Amino acid sequence: MTPKIAQFLTTMQPATPCLVVDVDRVEGNYRALSRALPLARIYYAVKANPAEPILARLVKLSSSFDAASWEEVRACLDAGARPEAISFGNTIKKASAIRRAYEAGVRLFAFDSAEELEKLARQAPGSRVYCRVLVENDGADWPLSRKFGTTVEHAFALMSRAGEMGLDPFGLSFHVGSQQTSTSSYEAAIAKVGMLFTDLQHAGINVRMVNLGGGFPIGYRDEVPEIGAFADAIMGAMTRCFGNALPDMIVEPGRFVVGDAGVVSSEVVLVSRRGTNNPVRWVYLDIGRFGGLAETEGEAIRYRIQTAHDGGPTGPVAIAGPTCDGADIMYERANYRLPLDLQSGERVELLATGAYVSTYASQGFNGFAPLAEHYI
Repeated sequence: MTPKIAQFLTTMQPATPCLVVDVDRVEGNYRALSRALPLARIYYAVKANPAEPILARLVKLSSSFDAASWEEVRACLDAGARPEAISFGNTIKKASAIRRAYEAGVRLFAFDSAEELEKLARQAPGSRVYCRVLVENDGADWPLSRKFGTTVEHAFALMSRAGEMGLDPFGLSFHVGSQQTSTSSYEAAIAKVGMLFTDLQHAGINVRMVNLGGGFPIGYRDEVPEIGAFADAIMGAMTRCFGNALPDMIVEPGRFVVGDAGVVSSEVVLVSRRGTNNPVRWVYLDIGRFGGLAETEGEAIRYRIQTAHDGGPTGPVAIAGPTCDGADIMYERANYRLPLDLQSGERVELLATGAYVSTYASQGFNGFAPLAEHYI
């Protein structure tokens, strides 16, 4: 929690549940990544948090943007981004969305199938395209490997066809999974994609960009490697693969830029026990999986929880949301312990919740309104 957020919560006492984001911290994170990887162009992953104050600040920092939909493209343009600074990075796009982005001036598109490539040739003629390659996601708390990407062999065939279809076969991309805690995953992915890159060049394909995706982690309950460790691993692997002839490099951070810039303030609705001899208390908050904490599915992302009683005696808890859905449980097996003095009606803070919370919130499940958002 930054001092700005702490002061805001103390002085304003906003209604819960709410998300408070320190936009200065967003800028600091962006600058830290830029210093760590000065040769890579940063395309902020808008899906992490598309709030206008964040987009506007990043526009001022000359960031580029990775958009997943026409609506995200439009949000970037409305915030002042140039269309040439936007990549339409979702490999699953409606033809109408491709056409609208192209008409708005976007000229960089992702794909991972022949069918998507055909749509791009029809709706975005002459555009630069890059093919997403399937790589392992070992070490990622939130893997992305099943839904996206194609094989090396198929990528070679698709990139070979792109030029014949009037498109510019600009590059290759991969994603090692979100909240990736292993630097070696980037090294392995770069080695795999680097070999394909070289084979394409030898075949006369004018490929010249590698998109390294995102995945850079932030600290939740556990410590993670610093961004410098990832930068060293990436640049070492790129140098081994390409020598001095480095291609253009793109990174697509989302969580790293906004995650630790945000805090969710929540009210404890109920603290109860299931039986007199059960040591585990159930703590119900006024925000749950349907209120924005979707990444707690499978207890994957484990937020740190701060209370007014920290430092006192604690006991084991299960933590759930306020809805009547039995799936609305955040943590039951992750060994959470909270103060024994914690009572209903008190506030708690969930730290490092600036990414993938506001946009995951339902629009009114059980009648609960989406959490309020404050950007300071």
